[in-house]
Amino acid sequence: MIRRLYDWTLTLADHPHALWVLAAVSFIESSVFPIPPDVLMIPMILAAPHKAWRIALITTVASVLGGLFGYWIGAALYESVGRPVLEFYGKDAYFDEFAVRYNAWGAWAVLVAGVTPFPFKVITILSGTTGLSLPIFVLSSIIARGLRFFIVAALLWRFGPPIREFIERRLGLVFTVFIALLVGGVAVVRYV
Repeated sequence: MIRRLYDWTLTLADHPHALWVLAAVSFIESSVFPIPPDVLMIPMILAAPHKAWRIALITTVASVLGGLFGYWIGAALYESVGRPVLEFYGKDAYFDEFAVRYNAWGAWAVLVAGVTPFPFKVITILSGTTGLSLPIFVLSSIIARGLRFFIVAALLWRFGPPIREFIERRLGLVFTVFIALLVGGVAVVRYV
């Protein structure tokens, strides 16, 4: 099912209103949709490199707005909508333990999920459910999603099609290692 959804999403890159479709996918991906907007963003930038920054901006803005929707789901609809989404991603069992510590590290959680392959929607919903400070949530989301989408756009703009395979297969790993080093560095500085 996920593969068919992925293929369907990829075909939308050729749609006459692809930017609107990209915005919609970016929005819903941050709250409930399992396919990341990169699937649309990559072929769109490869087809029109001169629009790379505009595409990254639209993706970022729509993703942050979708994150706010996910936050609202967590805050207002956790039992009826939020919990089933978390169950779908297998994250519901960890919620109680996670919620206790979440607000102390919430900004980091949003940053990590925003740039790594971890499902961002899980963090947006948990942020709303645990009552993470909305300004902290929004600022962290802008930084994380902007970093992720503008780096992808920059790589595609600079290197074109040869970088596509790297982005699709390994960029998530690179972001994950980067975040692990960043968090590790902050922990070392904080506790040394």
